[in-house]
Amino acid sequence: MTDHGPSGATVFIGQKPTMTYVFQVVSQLNSGAGPVVVKARGNAIGKAVDVVEVVRRRFLVGQVTVGTIVIDTERLVNREGRDANVSSIAIPLSRTGPPPGASAAPSSLPPPSESPHP
Repeated sequence: MTDHGPSGATVFIGQKPTMTYVFQVVSQLNSGAGPVVVKARGNAIGKAVDVVEVVRRRFLVGQVTVGTIVIDTERLVNREGRDANVSSIAIPLSRTGPPPGASAAPSSLPPPSESPHP
């Protein structure tokens, strides 16, 4: 699931396959949505780390920086009605490379001259 906030997008990691979340993160970074935060709780934390690493090392190599990672413990009520501590993680990603389709630098060549050919 992806949430669009005022400061960018958030991708919540759950039970879907890892590549589903990788494609969501890459598409959000390519759209220029600002920083994308990958969030997960409990057993999905490992998958969140996998998602970030696949994005960094296979899809957007050298074009993504990882911000300050925030780890926390959330207190939830479990199915039995008791309080339970659940670990959570938030990993912010920012695109540092050029957006797709943009040229790296403007052309420094002069415009073609319009001289007649003999």
